[in-house]
Amino acid sequence: MKRILKVIFNRFTLVTVALILQIVFSVSLPYLIAVLFPNLFGGIYIWVDVFINIMALVLLIYIINCNMIVEGKLTWAIVMLVFPIFGLFIYLVFVRHKPPFKYKKYYEKSKENIAKYQVKYDFEDRELKEKLGKYYGQFEYLYNISGVKTYSNTKTKYLATGEIFFEELLSELKKAEKYIFMEYFIIERGEMWNKILNILLEKVDSGVDVRLIYDDMGTIKKLPSNYAKKLNNLGIKCVRFNSFVPILSAFHNNRDHRKITVIDGKVGFVSGLNIADEYINVKKKFGYWKDTGLKISGEGVQSLLFMFLHIYDGQAQITEDTGNYLSEYKNDNESDFGLVCPFGDGPSYAYNDQISENVYLNMINQAENYIWITTPYLIIDNKLTNALCNASRRGVDVRIITPHIPDKKMIFAITRSSYKTLQASGVKIFEYTKGFIHSKQVICDDNVAVVGTINFDYRSLLHHYEVGILMYKTTALKDIKRDFERMFETCTDMKTFKQNAFVRMICAILKLFTPMF
Repeated sequence: MKRILKVIFNRFTLVTVALILQIVFSVSLPYLIAVLFPNLFGGIYIWVDVFINIMALVLLIYIINCNMIVEGKLTWAIVMLVFPIFGLFIYLVFVRHKPPFKYKKYYEKSKENIAKYQVKYDFEDRELKEKLGKYYGQFEYLYNISGVKTYSNTKTKYLATGEIFFEELLSELKKAEKYIFMEYFIIERGEMWNKILNILLEKVDSGVDVRLIYDDMGTIKKLPSNYAKKLNNLGIKCVRFNSFVPILSAFHNNRDHRKITVIDGKVGFVSGLNIADEYINVKKKFGYWKDTGLKISGEGVQSLLFMFLHIYDGQAQITEDTGNYLSEYKNDNESDFGLVCPFGDGPSYAYNDQISENVYLNMINQAENYIWITTPYLIIDNKLTNALCNASRRGVDVRIITPHIPDKKMIFAITRSSYKTLQASGVKIFEYTKGFIHSKQVICDDNVAVVGTINFDYRSLLHHYEVGILMYKTTALKDIKRDFERMFETCTDMKTFKQNAFVRMICAILKLFTPMF
């Protein structure tokens, strides 16, 4: 009985019920007025209905002319024409084009402050053109669109499993002297978090500045609503990203999906791992959980620092000088390290372009020999589909690894529904037989790779805040390729896979709405 009550009254259930009631009330209100008070209001219902339809039409015209993917415009057009009241409400709740007002000025001040430290000088640009050759444009795009620099004096270490990542993370956390900054989508209490928390509390006691960001929606079933307050009382400066408010909260979709750790400005981690026991296989829900990450040391850590502080200062509503957290770096034999460019992405109101998708498109379109991809979800738009198909048709070895054991069955079915079109053009699809693959990475021609948090799906590419590290000829590339080769040996080739016709029909309907959510 206690377990049932706990499920009924936990925060996720209450928030879900509140949101459903909000939708039902808002959509049904005009009809209730007309039915319950026909004489009192006379013909007002007719005018309300006319007003709603006019507003839906105006919004539809706006959507058609705004900077939105074609698939999204098509979905919203159907919803607005068939269900205008529902469409108006859903658009207001789930789509946001401006940052929440209380955060806006802090985000803007932080962005201005960070820009001072990311100026690229002419001599740096000349060196990059010489080193990068035909890949210069990929890195230049990131600088032009979001001001992130490309760094040479940076070591990279590929972390092929969650267990390796965790061991490396604990080791570096113990070495912290000045600060530890951590930003994660999900934190769940268990063995992984307990070990990290113990180190963080020890560091707080020794005077280290420890800060933590976790996503409020991501942890809604994992942590109590007052957990951030508890951590603050323990000395950890903790903020919840976009605290969820069920009544008229208009940024449900814009979640902080990043996984970043920055230590003393000298060491940084980016990975697919959240902080929960299944990511390091202490708890096994879907077979073996395959995740990967990247550790960087040196100048490139600056960009991860800037990304963290931009979010933290905005959410904490503070203004500070980013330069106070920069570190000096020893100039090693940088020719051995290659080049790295950590970059961020997010919703349209925070970023000016679909950055992650364009990074992927640039890699796919420039591939000559091979491009290999891992992603837990494969729900992509026509641009990515066409790019992958065209690369395969011109002779590029295009391979994609997805999970064989799903974490979400419906999403798994939609992912599988994408296979047929890609395979018809020669794209090879593999499923990770041992369990669930959660890593998000791309490698191309032994020259460039991306490791980060960016899935090949609409949520990552359109709605979430994400992070990735674009690399050129770094030492990590060889290890990434070897890991791919090991995975191919144990994966199932899906070339003979056929999806049930009924499932395909359901997936086709659901895919129509995936750009919205």
